[in-house]
Amino acid sequence: MDTGAIIIAVVCAVVSLVIGFAIGIIYRKKVAEASIGSAKQEATRIVNEAVSKAESVKKEKVLEAKDEIHKQRTELERELRERRSEVQRQERRIIQKEESLDKKTESLEKKEEALANRIKENEKKAEEIESLKRSQLDMLERISGFTKDQAKDYLLKALEDDLSHEKAVKIMEYEQKTKDEAENIAKDIISTAIQRCAADRTAEATVSVVALPNDEMKGRIIGREGRNIRTIETITGVDLIIDDTPEAITISCFEPVRREIARKTLEKLISDGRVHPAKIEELFEKSRKEVEHTIKQTGERAAVDAGVNGLHPELIKLLGKLRYRTSYGQNVLNHSLEVAYIAGLMAAEIGADVKTAKRAGLLHDIGKALDHEMDGSHIELGVEYARKYKENEQVVHAIQAHHGDVEAKTVVACLVQAADAISAARPGARRENLQNYIKRLEKLEEISNSFAGVEKSFAIQAGREIRIMVKPEAVSDDEMVLVARNIAKKIEDELEYPGQIKVNVVRESRAIDFAK
Repeated sequence: MDTGAIIIAVVCAVVSLVIGFAIGIIYRKKVAEASIGSAKQEATRIVNEAVSKAESVKKEKVLEAKDEIHKQRTELERELRERRSEVQRQERRIIQKEESLDKKTESLEKKEEALANRIKENEKKAEEIESLKRSQLDMLERISGFTKDQAKDYLLKALEDDLSHEKAVKIMEYEQKTKDEAENIAKDIISTAIQRCAADRTAEATVSVVALPNDEMKGRIIGREGRNIRTIETITGVDLIIDDTPEAITISCFEPVRREIARKTLEKLISDGRVHPAKIEELFEKSRKEVEHTIKQTGERAAVDAGVNGLHPELIKLLGKLRYRTSYGQNVLNHSLEVAYIAGLMAAEIGADVKTAKRAGLLHDIGKALDHEMDGSHIELGVEYARKYKENEQVVHAIQAHHGDVEAKTVVACLVQAADAISAARPGARRENLQNYIKRLEKLEEISNSFAGVEKSFAIQAGREIRIMVKPEAVSDDEMVLVARNIAKKIEDELEYPGQIKVNVVRESRAIDFAK
């Protein structure tokens, strides 16, 4: 009972729950349907409003699109019209250019045709000219008597003459310009140097004369059977010339130092009065020492006078020996000192090395103290000894080049060359024996006469000038310049001479007639 009641109660509860749930569902369905109905109405309303708005927007957009399309169409039509007008203008321009090209082509064709006709005419004229030229050449050959080759040679000869004239004129212009400039500078430098260095000149002989107190002394010097004089000559190496000259004995020797020793020995013998072989040997030795001392002192004094320091003692001795050496009558030591002074002064004028120039000038003839004792020229010996005693290479080169045996490559060498020539060429500085003088004059005339067109030549002014007479029919005025230049060049190459030699070429045409 209880269980059945419970079941019934449970069933009733379940039924009530189901009924309640069903009622709830029905209620919610009704409520939902009511809500859905209102929502549908609202949605329908919203849709209708949206549709109406969309329609209105659509209509507006369509209108705007139609306006835009209309505007674009209008713009495109305007642009198209402009393009068409531009194309039409381009077409008209192209048509005009084509017409112009056609005209130019036609004109060019006409010109080409005219040019072809002119070329034909010119070819025809050229043939006529060539024919006329040949006929004229034939006529010229008949008139002139020249063949074509002969006429060509004649014209070339005329051209060569013109060129010779031009060449001579140019040579004269350049030579004159160079001489004017060089001479002005050289004269200033040399005249300044010479004015500041004045030196006396006395020609020295190669013999010495010893005065005797009386003729009895002459016999004592000769000695019994010539014993004393033979002893003197053997010891001193000189020749004693005893002739009829009263109270004098002449000492002759090519070596000046030996001659000086012999002179001093003889003077001491005369002063002492005792003349015999033993005394001669004693006084000779004493005189030799005196001369050696004098040589050393002279060399030292020369170095001091020239302002040259640091010379090797052997070079100083060689300098002192130059006191007893002469060249063409000119004392070599005095000449060397003068060359040192002049070279130094000229170096100072041009801004060169004064000390080196003086040193080279003083030593340039040092080999002349040795050339009587050793084989070789004074230049070779001077170079050898300068190198042996460690002289500056510039000084050695100046010694080697001072006579032009080698080309002067330094300013110092050129200055020493010039100073040597100035000192040697100064009037009265040197003398020449008659035989050498005559040979030099004859050689000058021989060189001048060896040139074609020279008629006569005369060496004048003691060999300082060569005057040349040329044949006027063989040498023209223009060729005179070349002849003078070539003769001067040959003289420079073949002769040795102090100073300079003037080459004077004279061309003269004379016409002589007599009035009767």
